[in-house]
Amino acid sequence: MRQILLHEPGHFVDLQVPVPKCAPGQALIRMRRVGICGSDYHAFAGVHPAYTFPRVIGHELAGEVVEIGENDRGIRPGDRCAVEPYIACKQCRPCRLKRYNCCESLKLLGLHVDGGMQAYLSVPIELVHKSEKLSLDQLALIETLGVGANAVKRSGLEPGEEALVIGAGPIGLSVVQFALAAGASVRVVEKVEWRRKFAEQFGATTLAERDGKLADVVFDVTGVAASMEQSLYGVAPAGRLVFVGICKDKVAIDDPLLHKREITIYASRNSSYQFPRIIGMIESGRIDTAPWITHRLTLADVPREFAALRGCSNLIKAVIEVQDTDA
Repeated sequence: MRQILLHEPGHFVDLQVPVPKCAPGQALIRMRRVGICGSDYHAFAGVHPAYTFPRVIGHELAGEVVEIGENDRGIRPGDRCAVEPYIACKQCRPCRLKRYNCCESLKLLGLHVDGGMQAYLSVPIELVHKSEKLSLDQLALIETLGVGANAVKRSGLEPGEEALVIGAGPIGLSVVQFALAAGASVRVVEKVEWRRKFAEQFGATTLAERDGKLADVVFDVTGVAASMEQSLYGVAPAGRLVFVGICKDKVAIDDPLLHKREITIYASRNSSYQFPRIIGMIESGRIDTAPWITHRLTLADVPREFAALRGCSNLIKAVIEVQDTDA
């Protein structure tokens, strides 16, 4: 089978390797779609500190079940599925609280262990989430959408509240959709015009710059310290601030303002416990994924074309289509 190995930063190797065996408690998945995340671009550029090489990257995964052991979730060979990429220990304190995305020994497919840029992948059955209604394209977006879903859930956003989203990249856009689905009115601050227009089609109001109006909940998705510091000033009294974007720098907080308005600050990372809910929301039409995928390439194209993707105009989400010829 074909396997695209990121041998070192900036260098993919196209390999032929045996189909993995399906061990007890595992499912063998025929990969069909692999979404490309910002962290994949960072790994390719060698600027993501968590990646080790060589590595098969790719954690936004959709495929078809080829082989699966006995399970109580009705999953059978031939089912289309999303593959949850988070492997939690289920023993540590966060896991006992069912906060699996905070597992003290969390492993991510495509980062700590090999991921989806290959024809077949064997994964624990518990990571497989089937849908009889969703397309492979939709299933490949579940992981990305999960980041926004988790941020909105963490915030406790209520119907009728006002939300402000700073940054309208793919993660910011996922926050926008789940905030709207929660019944909030949503404003988005984004400098790039075409991203503003993309957010507007879902029902958000967009701005090129902050307007000083306060919001019940502010989601900062930039991962830029200066923006995150400024976002505190946009939170209304008794409001909440959610840091969704991750920053490697220290973030200074205006403590007198924090106390005066009694603001609650949340950190929000990936989501490893909301795949079924997100699948249900897409199936019911509450979340619209139709505009998301703007660029496509095949698995065989990756070594030649991956580097150019980041510079593509109007890029929201690129997906890799894994074809029968790769088996």
